Amino acid sequence: MGSSWPALSVMGIMFCLFLAEIPGSTQAFEDDVIGALSTTPITEGETLSDIARIYNLGYTEIRIANSDVDPWLPEEGSEVMIPNMHVLPDTSKEGIVINVPEMRMYVYDNKSAGGKVATFPISVGRQDWTTPHGEMQVSGKLESPAWYPPASILREHAEMGEPLPRVVGPGPDNPLGKYALLLSTKGYLIHGTNKPYGIGMRVTHGCIRMYPKHIKTLFSEVKAGVKVSVIDQAIKVGLLNGVIFMEVHPSFDENALGLAQRYAAAMNIVHGRFGDELLKMSHSRIQQMISEQTGVPSSIGFL
Repeated sequence: MGSSWPALSVMGIMFCLFLAEIPGSTQAFEDDVIGALSTTPITEGETLSDIARIYNLGYTEIRIANSDVDPWLPEEGSEVMIPNMHVLPDTSKEGIVINVPEMRMYVYDNKSAGGKVATFPISVGRQDWTTPHGEMQVSGKLESPAWYPPASILREHAEMGEPLPRVVGPGPDNPLGKYALLLSTKGYLIHGTNKPYGIGMRVTHGCIRMYPKHIKTLFSEVKAGVKVSVIDQAIKVGLLNGVIFMEVHPSFDENALGLAQRYAAAMNIVHGRFGDELLKMSHSRIQQMISEQTGVPSSIGFL
């Protein structure tokens, strides 16, 4: 195993819950941690991007969880971590929650007994076209949408020598894919893509992209009026059967903090979540996690 693998306790692994890999599958969220970690061997010709698509992951999350693996020429037969374990964001567990630095969406169903949650990898806005944060709603649904590039995107492509038509109809050249959810923040969508290998990267003009199979599932289940919360939580903590878990993702470059600042932020989050009661924690493990920023949840202590 490379240094990017988490030092999970036996207790932490025992209490992990399995999150099915079927698109749109759900899991109860009585606890703050869902899913499980697993491994898979590399077969001939596979890349990390290929494995990400198979296991419903985004490219960045599988890459940072396996930082010692060549993403394009991994060694055949070597084991790759599948980081399908997640600490739920510290926010209201309703509607759609989009955690931008994690590049992951959480969809809550509070009508089921105990509450259910499904989670999907996404792409978000790049540095010069950031995804807007805050609360909004799904304001409409479009099947086989046409794309009307705004003037700013038309201008950008023209400057690159790649002019776009003013309207791109439905079909394989449409970057919106087959399904789109309109958001109440004007000009922004949750939509599919005709370039699925870009999922899990900062590549959009601010919209939220999903794998085609995932947006199809979301489109069929979500109705207009559903709440959408776009948040920024690079560090998350949660509790699973008395074990405290932490998950640390890299902040985007424009929001990056130094190591000491990240440690202080992490401890503020822990104490904000659990109060000032005496906690049995491994501070060295916390320091290691905020230094490595693998995005993989790991146990840091217990109540």
